[in-house]
Amino acid sequence: MIIDELREREAMNQISGLKTCRLVTLGCKVNQYETQYVKEALEGAGYCEAAAHEPADLCVVNTCTVTMEGDAKGRQLIRRLHQQNPNAALVVMGCYATREPATIARLPGVTRVITDKQRLGEELRDFGVLAMPAGITRFDGHQRAFVKVQDGCLLNCTFCIIPKVRPVLRSRPAEEIVAEVAGLAANGVQEIVLTGIHLGHYGLDLCKGKPKHAWRRLWHLLDQLNDLPGDFRIRLSSLEAAEARDDLATAMRRSRRVVPHLHLCLQSGSDRVLERMKRRYRSAGFLERCRRLRDTLDQPAFTTDIIVGFPGETDADFDETCRVAREAGFSKIHVFSYSPRAGTPAAALPGRVSPQVIAQCREALRTLEKELAERYFQSLIGRTLDVLVEGEDPKRPGFALGTSCRYAPVSFPGFQPDLVSRRVYVRVLRVDGDALFGERASMDVAPIALPVIAC
Repeated sequence: MIIDELREREAMNQISGLKTCRLVTLGCKVNQYETQYVKEALEGAGYCEAAAHEPADLCVVNTCTVTMEGDAKGRQLIRRLHQQNPNAALVVMGCYATREPATIARLPGVTRVITDKQRLGEELRDFGVLAMPAGITRFDGHQRAFVKVQDGCLLNCTFCIIPKVRPVLRSRPAEEIVAEVAGLAANGVQEIVLTGIHLGHYGLDLCKGKPKHAWRRLWHLLDQLNDLPGDFRIRLSSLEAAEARDDLATAMRRSRRVVPHLHLCLQSGSDRVLERMKRRYRSAGFLERCRRLRDTLDQPAFTTDIIVGFPGETDADFDETCRVAREAGFSKIHVFSYSPRAGTPAAALPGRVSPQVIAQCREALRTLEKELAERYFQSLIGRTLDVLVEGEDPKRPGFALGTSCRYAPVSFPGFQPDLVSRRVYVRVLRVDGDALFGERASMDVAPIALPVIAC
């Protein structure tokens, strides 16, 4: 039956002149945005996405190079796509393609390696793309849309390879971002996540040569987005704590759209390790920034990234990380085991930490995360939260599961398929395991009239 359907679809595509494509992404939110952007460019050139069991005319792989494992996944994916689509043109882009284009070019089936995304339009011209879109209009496969507002990183953290493959700071013009967000909102997107390689540096390049009153930074962009019509919310992706400054916090507070959640990258709570990482802050400054944010925002959620096993990390260093994490009160901790990355200074540092110690540290942080998450979740009992419904709760049939404005998972009774991708208000009744449990608040009541307003 499937074979007959595929033959029928292929015949229809040949008659209509449609070409098929398959796009696969590895890595971060920026990569995912860029894949969607390329997909819409291809659709403008007459392509449609190939069905799951249908061979494609063109395959596009967007690669990641943060870790050696990411490189290996990219190579495996390229080989598999070539096996499954032997007659397809195969285009490879992304950070791994930029870092090792010759290696990628030697892989079977690779037709084109794109090393500079500024040249996407020229590189895709041979595949029928005559014009690139101004932005994206939707975000396939996601309940929320990521919007890339800037590219490039100027920092020199000793563990990170990304500044070598995305070294040029480029901020998109605010009017271009505003138009894209307005279009996504008009198409029904309920949450938009502003993202970038170094989000907190948005606008730095646009300010060059201009008087200070004409500067436009991330907080100015939030003010402009706040004025757009429609019912949608905005979330910020990862930020350096030093860049979550008072100007940004004040813009978040006065916005009716920006949720009270910040992902502040800690990496380590040990000043000695932070120095070896060449991070631009120390633990006291990080905690002071968290305190100032709490003073400005309404019960914000803080999430973070922590690297364990950095070269030379001692038990005392790890204890400091746990202390800082506890004082910061993170509601979620993304834990990464340090992996030496060829081409970074940290790869040559002495003092490798054993896998056994790294595993113990990871387990300790998982335990700490549960404790801190429960503490934060308990503080939300009685509040009414803005929840984006993502589907039926797999642990509770008949219950809906979604993500709240404060990035806490929320489960409530009364799941219906038409709730998916919609935002509803839920009053929190209790903490139930790793999620909040609540009841849906009346949609007839304006948010301002609810007893306790979450955001």
